[in-house]
Amino acid sequence: MKYRKIIILLIFMVLVCSGCYDTIKNEETPTTITIWHVYGGQTDSPLNDLIEQFNQTVGKDKGINVQVTSVSNTNTIHELVLAAANKEPGASELPDLFTSYPKTVLALQDDDILVDFKDYFSEEELADFIPTFIEEGMIDERLLILPIAKSTEIMFINKTIFDRFAQDTGVSIDDLNTWEGLFKTAEIYAEWTDGQTPDIPEDAKAMFVHDYYFNYFQVGARSLHEDFFDDDKIIFDTAFKQAWDPLAQAALKGGVWLKGGYATESIRTAGSIVSVASSASILYYSDFVTYPDNTSEEITIISRPCPIFENGEKMVMQRGAGICMVKSTPEREEAASIFLKWLTEPQQNVEFVTQGGYMPVTRTAFEDELPKAIEALDSEKYASLYQAYLDTQKNYEFYVPPQIDTYLSLETTFENNIRSQLSSGRRDYLDADQTNLEQISSERFQMLQQIMER
Repeated sequence: MKYRKIIILLIFMVLVCSGCYDTIKNEETPTTITIWHVYGGQTDSPLNDLIEQFNQTVGKDKGINVQVTSVSNTNTIHELVLAAANKEPGASELPDLFTSYPKTVLALQDDDILVDFKDYFSEEELADFIPTFIEEGMIDERLLILPIAKSTEIMFINKTIFDRFAQDTGVSIDDLNTWEGLFKTAEIYAEWTDGQTPDIPEDAKAMFVHDYYFNYFQVGARSLHEDFFDDDKIIFDTAFKQAWDPLAQAALKGGVWLKGGYATESIRTAGSIVSVASSASILYYSDFVTYPDNTSEEITIISRPCPIFENGEKMVMQRGAGICMVKSTPEREEAASIFLKWLTEPQQNVEFVTQGGYMPVTRTAFEDELPKAIEALDSEKYASLYQAYLDTQKNYEFYVPPQIDTYLSLETTFENNIRSQLSSGRRDYLDADQTNLEQISSERFQMLQQIMER
């Protein structure tokens, strides 16, 4: 009995010491996982703040440290990922986690370098995610992109300048509810701004800018009950022409911003006053504009649902990147999955998305946590965004782009060429003393079609 007690005591001490050792090991040599993401800036990011919270709580307890090694935009991360995956000279090593759209995964030479999240998330856990969000991340029957925040396209309006414009011309914000009404209003705005400086001819300002004209056309075609894609080709049919005509007419008259960059830049300088962009871009919309003479003006930004075509369905793009996990070691993959499960828990997920203009990714977060979070918002800009978002969620159908291998190249080529053709059309229109509008529009339409069909 005496020896038995001694043995039991020794076993107990070994177990206690093992636990102490594990704790010390977790604190001294945590498993570090790296991440590239797009949510905010390096020093001002809601995701960075949550990562720090994770590291100080669950991560500290489980010996996991999440390290942010890049905060950029999706296009930059897309290029960085492809360069790293292809082992190009000077490229960085792939991180454990990176934000991605399906187009990035489809562009990989070998997507077998990515983890199937079904290996780490149970069917029960995945069942709480919004089904369409999960479907977007499924590639070849593998869940390669896990949704952590989703968004849609929203119309942002500089109400301060628009109200002055409306008072002088009699237009209404409700005129922006349809694409036809929006582009007609953009023509009036161009004429109004040009008329304010009679001593400076042809200096009309643009009212409207769209971040992604590729989305405008493909969602527009589907909302008008026609296909936009034929395999990896664009269909220049009736619906495309219906979307082209009002856009081209407003652009040729100077009412549409056609330069590169994101809409937030032209809104910040009053180069335009209405935009359609990702709801997540709310992070970058400033509360003031800075004019070319370096004077500034405080403004009010409001949000409304995306316009629709007069005879089209209420349809809008489903947006928002997800997270990919790179295959590494069982320990690092397990650590990364623990972090992602924590991030997509309702409370953390809603805290994250409401700081960035996104929507949560699970039913529980939507139904239980989001309504409480909206009531607590103290920013009028964010309150307006979420009201527009809720209206969209209730009344619109979400459109998810098809998984086409050439999607990215199509998008890039299209975006560059439509801006180029409309800009050339604007110059042609001015050179023709603002005549031959329909002829110039038709010629530029045909030129765009020829380029895209090569």
